[in-house]
Amino acid sequence: MGSLGKAELEAMIDEATVDAYGEAEELTGLFTVIEENLAVPFSTMVLGVEVTVRGVDLSRDGRIVALCSRGPVRQEIGILDLPMPTPAPDGAEWIEAYRYWSG
Repeated sequence: MGSLGKAELEAMIDEATVDAYGEAEELTGLFTVIEENLAVPFSTMVLGVEVTVRGVDLSRDGRIVALCSRGPVRQEIGILDLPMPTPAPDGAEWIEAYRYWSG
């Protein structure tokens, strides 16, 4: 990740937040495009352990989180803290846009 330029990221953010009024609605817009475009499930490594990302959600504290599992264990991991596999799944560029938006 990190392959998109500032202008591309800003255009993506504008696309995701076009009808948003305020930060909460911008977050919802970004969550929506990530949810619609991120190809799940995919596998990645978290703390040296392979996990499966099954989807994304909005947490109660206002973060976009990845819904991860390993066997019967389930855990939410902040999408900004989630290491992306190489190659990244389709739609991962929206996570990059969210990262840029969140500063």
